Amino acid sequence: MLGLVVAVAVAGIVVSGAQSKEAPAAAPVIVVDTAKGTIEIETFPQDAPKAVAHVLELVRRGFYRGLRFHWVQPGVIQVGDPLTRDMSKMDKWGAGGSGSPVGVAEISKRTFARGIVGLFYRTTATAKDSDSQFFILRIGNPALDGKYVAIGRVTKGMDVADKIEMTDALKMVSVKGDPPK
Repeated sequence: MLGLVVAVAVAGIVVSGAQSKEAPAAAPVIVVDTAKGTIEIETFPQDAPKAVAHVLELVRRGFYRGLRFHWVQPGVIQVGDPLTRDMSKMDKWGAGGSGSPVGVAEISKRTFARGIVGLFYRTTATAKDSDSQFFILRIGNPALDGKYVAIGRVTKGMDVADKIEMTDALKMVSVKGDPPK
C-alpha cells in the first residue's frame, strides 16, 4: 500500500512538473492589409531580435499605414519609405526611412527563399543602417544569403504579394493579437 502511495505521489510530481513548463511564446505576426488582400508575416525574433523589435515598434506606432510599395519587380516587392505618401516625390522613393536605423548588423543564416521578408539597406550602406524598408521575395534569391537579415516569412497571403503592383498602398499594418488602436 505504501508503495502505491509513493508511486502516486511521484507520478503527481512528474505530471505537475510537466504542466509547469511553459510553451515557448509564439513569434509575433505582422498583418499587412492592402487593397489586394492581406499578407501575414511570422517574425523571426530568435534570429534577429533587434531588427524584429525595431519593425514591430514601427508597426505599433502606425508608421507603415498609407505607405506605398515603391520597388516592384518580378522577384521582389518592397515597402517602408515614408516618401511614398507623396506621389509628387516619386523620383525620390526608396531613399527614405524612419530616421532611426536598427544600428546593429544581424545577418541572417536563413536562405532567402520565396516568401522570406528581409530588412533592406542601400548598397552604399551597411546592414546596421537598415531601417524601415522591408522586402518580400516572390522568388528565392540566394545572392542575398549572408548579406541581409531575414525578419520573417509570409505564412498567409503569398498570392496577395504576387499581385502587388507599384504604388499599391498599405491600408493598415498591425501585430496580430494587439488591441486595436
